[in-house]
Amino acid sequence: MSGKSRDQVWGEFRDLVNMAPKEIEDFLDTEESKSVGDTGGNDESTGHKSGRRIVGIKRTNKDDLTDDQWDHMAKVVGYIKRHKAQGGPDSDVAHSDWRYSLMNWGHDPLK
Repeated sequence: MSGKSRDQVWGEFRDLVNMAPKEIEDFLDTEESKSVGDTGGNDESTGHKSGRRIVGIKRTNKDDLTDDQWDHMAKVVGYIKRHKAQGGPDSDVAHSDWRYSLMNWGHDPLK
């Protein structure tokens, strides 16, 4: 895991992942979700796969999270922070690949 404490990761994850599990699941079923991200030759993009993992994490009690889930939470925090820092498009953020990528990772920048 990153050099952060679990309390830090927990707090940042809860702040940055601003979509509810059902919202993420519904988005992952859309063409917009499936149209973005690096697939690395696989059928599913890294972000799409991450979104499914995030749903599971959000539905798990903090005390029951596995080391692997904590590691993924730290990865999610890092991804969202980096992607947000790049900034979105100047126009039509609502329909941008930038937003769709973030939403695959559980963050809707329009919220």
